[in-house]
Amino acid sequence: MFKKFIGNSRAKSPWIMHFDCGSCNGCDIEVLACLTPLYDVERFGIVNVGNPKHADVLLVTGTVNHRNAKVLRNIYDQMPDPKGVIAIGACGLSGGVFRECYNVLGGVDKVIPVDVYVPGCPAKPEAIIDGVVTALGKFEGLKG
Repeated sequence: MFKKFIGNSRAKSPWIMHFDCGSCNGCDIEVLACLTPLYDVERFGIVNVGNPKHADVLLVTGTVNHRNAKVLRNIYDQMPDPKGVIAIGACGLSGGVFRECYNVLGGVDKVIPVDVYVPGCPAKPEAIIDGVVTALGKFEGLKG
């Protein structure tokens, strides 16, 4: 009963956390555009939080390198289960144009498991919102 209530609450009002692994800020600006009055994701109950212990969904932009891989893993480990991870932009998916660089490990999935991939350079706010909604499917199993 209680698990069903929590699962329903998390699916209806997900709290997201955004982590920039070192992107060019193109995808970061598009993530922030989702919070502006034009897209206004807060009307759907989506709230941006700064603490991974409160987040349901992790949005990751940029390429993963040796320096930020440990931080990304640490943030992921601090999030409560179940959690959704969304890799945003070409850099988050594969390393983008930087994938051949000596310091780039590749996409986000080289360090943590990814549930949803949102392509684009930069990814459009509509696609990011759609990615969050797709990631919420992970919480559907908790309802029943």
